[in-house]
Order: sequence, then structure tokens, then C-alpha cells
Amino acid sequence: MTDNSDDRSLYERDPVAWQAHLAEGNARKARKRVGADVLIRNEQGQVLLVNPHYKPYWDLPGGMAEANERPDQAAERELREELGIRLKVGRMLVVDWVAPHGPWDDSLMFVFDGGVLRGDETAGIRLADGELLEYRLSPLDEAESMLRPYVWHRLTNAMAAITLGGSQYLVNGEPS
Repeated sequence: MTDNSDDRSLYERDPVAWQAHLAEGNARKARKRVGADVLIRNEQGQVLLVNPHYKPYWDLPGGMAEANERPDQAAERELREELGIRLKVGRMLVVDWVAPHGPWDDSLMFVFDGGVLRGDETAGIRLADGELLEYRLSPLDEAESMLRPYVWHRLTNAMAAITLGGSQYLVNGEPS
């Protein structure tokens, strides 16, 4: 006969076994890619765009978060690594759920406010790690033809969030 007098939960009876149970469950859960971009403008209202060598379109500066990295910290790291910009990003403007496409699973893309760069700060931008072919400060009407449509919509929604305050949740670049 087994003594079942200890009917406490596993986390109470055996905290080590409980942690192992949680880790096993965590390993089986779906993972999402997380990206973090930054909306940076100059004093004339132009937006900073980058031309990655591995994509056919221009993009907002930023990139993918590493394992267990906060999205805002990923955005700041990507700015340092790719453009030599040391910037504390501001508030989150947009979260965009991007559906699976091509070989990619779905992802969550964050856009943070990078503020307005002065001329001397813009002059300090440099291509730093080889991922980018070039960067450009572009007027919004020019940016539309340079970006993939859903990135263009993500950008315009981020600009609206700056103007109106708040933040937006998007699905493939469109308000849900």
C-alpha cells in the first residue's frame, strides 16, 4: 500500500522536479521570431531607411532579436552594430504580426520611436558590419516605392502613432 498522505502540488513537494517539468513543457512550445525596428527621422521629417544586401527591398533600421533579448534592446543593439548609432529607443509605436511567408514562420515585429536626429548626429552614421549596402534619409513619398507594401504600412502606422500618441497592433502591416 502506498502512502498518499502528501497531496501537496509538485512545486511544493519537489521544486527541482517542478522546474524540470516546466523546462520540458517550455521546450515543446512554439517559438516566434521577434524583430525590432526603429523609426528615426531628421529635422526635415525624412525617415532613415537601410538597404540590406540580403533583401530586394529597403527596410527600417533594426533586426531580429536574439534568444531571450528584449525587443527594445535588440533594436538598440542592431543600430550600434549596423549603423554605429548609440541611441536609447523611445516608446513602442507598433507591434505587427506577420503571417508565415516563404520559408518563414510567423513573427512579431516591433517598431520603436528613435526620435529626430540633428544634422551632426546624422553625419555620424556609418555602415558598420557589412549587412547593409547603404542607408538613406528619404521623404515619405519616396519611401513608399522603396519598401515592401506591409513595411510601408507599418511605417505609416508608426508615424500615425507618433502624431496621435498611443500605439498600434497590426496584422501584416494593417490595423487589425
